[in-house]
Amino acid sequence: MSLLEVIIIAIVEGLTEFLPISSTGHMIIAQHLLGVEDTAFTRTFIISIQFGAILSVVVLYWKRFFQSLNFYYLLFVAFLPAAVIGFLANDYVDAALGSVMIVAISLLSGGLILIFIDRILNPKQETKITYRKSFIIGLFQCISMIPGVSRSAATIIGGMTQGLTRKQAAEFSFFLAVPTMFAATGYKLYKGIHEVPELFQSDNMMKLLVGNAVAFIVSMLAIKFFIAFLTKHGFKAFGWYRIALGAILIILLLSGIDLRVV
Repeated sequence: MSLLEVIIIAIVEGLTEFLPISSTGHMIIAQHLLGVEDTAFTRTFIISIQFGAILSVVVLYWKRFFQSLNFYYLLFVAFLPAAVIGFLANDYVDAALGSVMIVAISLLSGGLILIFIDRILNPKQETKITYRKSFIIGLFQCISMIPGVSRSAATIIGGMTQGLTRKQAAEFSFFLAVPTMFAATGYKLYKGIHEVPELFQSDNMMKLLVGNAVAFIVSMLAIKFFIAFLTKHGFKAFGWYRIALGAILIILLLSGIDLRVV
């Protein structure tokens, strides 16, 4: 993976991490378009640079992280399902990361849900987030372990099923991403040490640092755009985008067309 490819994939991550269109799915697509080989380091990179994007939440919402201990208890309860299931299903998730077809199907099916979700769930007034609601949102987050589903979409929809407004659900989704991606990155790096002996060589470390830095900067802009757009327009545009992209990918894959452009 060249430095240019690192930057391109990191930009894709920063733009898509907080949009309900699947950052992992888009990075996998970008990886294949760029002709980047699917290796243990590539899979480690794709998971790890999401932490850089997540740090932008801490910077933009830093005051919220000092509001009360209850805030952390709620996040911990919501984080638990993904922690348990992610640990147990890690090998299956790893295997799915190399499949563009899984991403395409997930994008298409998820898009259909997003088109209609505003008609089904669209609370207007904010509600209190309880431990029960947090746990249910955490269960929804587990669905996003399937590449192409979108962690953001799953948790926001999960929040809206519990009576949260679009903005409230989106912000809780951002906050929940911090412990989730911190744990996922830490675990992936731990495994990476054994799978990729050269992981901490200077060249690879530079790629991880550059990737995280680029994802962080781009995500700062993406978060502000997403909150404003979602509050005003809802999910429909994202749904149609997912359907179009998923359908195109499925047609190309079934036609036997090589997705690599380089």
